[in-house]
Amino acid sequence: MILSITYSYSYSQTTMQMQHILPRRNLLMRENLSLYHIFYTVGRTGSISQAARELYISQPAITKAIKKLEENLDTVLFKRTSRGVTLTPDGIFLFEKTKSAFSLLSEGEKGVLHNHSREIPKLRLGASATLSKYVLLPHLKRYIASNPQVQIQLSCQSTYETLRSLEEGKIVLGLIGKPQKLSQVHFMPLRKIQDTFVASPQYLSNHQALYPDHSLTETATFMLLDGENISRQWVNLQLREQQIELRHIFEVNTMDLLIEFSQIGLGIACVIREFVQYQLEHGTLQEIPLGLTFPPREIGFVCRKKEEDSPLLHDFFSRTAI
Repeated sequence: MILSITYSYSYSQTTMQMQHILPRRNLLMRENLSLYHIFYTVGRTGSISQAARELYISQPAITKAIKKLEENLDTVLFKRTSRGVTLTPDGIFLFEKTKSAFSLLSEGEKGVLHNHSREIPKLRLGASATLSKYVLLPHLKRYIASNPQVQIQLSCQSTYETLRSLEEGKIVLGLIGKPQKLSQVHFMPLRKIQDTFVASPQYLSNHQALYPDHSLTETATFMLLDGENISRQWVNLQLREQQIELRHIFEVNTMDLLIEFSQIGLGIACVIREFVQYQLEHGTLQEIPLGLTFPPREIGFVCRKKEEDSPLLHDFFSRTAI
């Protein structure tokens, strides 16, 4: 019983002493930050006079600060000699710790300032859903792999909307089929594509059975992109030049729908050959000549002339080149 009471008393007394000492030490640490800076400068220079010049304070103030720090730590940090001061063993130990602490503080300040001043780079692009899927995605994949810090914003829109967004500064880069007229923009050719008519073998077989004595242009359903699409306008131009008239036209607004509808036998679709290469090779679609061969046309990236040499675009082109 006596041992239990004595142990309890000793523990409580020790706890009270520690609770008193720890806040005092924390207070000393906060009060002594400036003293540590003075101590570090004296230790680095080995001279009170040199430290005073660097810190723009008087030598007596340096001496007073060192004495205050030694009193707080209950040790001697410097040996005074006729040639200056040298660190004692305790002084050497404290100097190395202080050096590391100030180095970490400096890194922290630089990091915070850098984070506040740094803007996350943004690459704003515009392209049709078709070009985004079949052409742009491989380029973006390579670019994102090497530039994970860049924020990508992609607007799926028509060629004309892309050019308008470029002019208005809403995007910095577009992927388009090259229009006949370009002004105030820089066009970088990427690849050539070729339009063609395709249909499923089953559709052609059924059509031949129903209309054995009629041409396809007279009786078949031709599926084309809508009239505002630049690809459709290109197709219309070629049809007029070859004097080919399509009697039955079914309009849709995406190339993907043209491909899907042609595969299920809804009609003959005008598509880009490179985008249906797989279907042509595996026989789910076949080309329909119609006596017309479309000349190749270009697709490429477009940007404003004043931005073609910007670091962001230069980096994009260098990292996405095929």
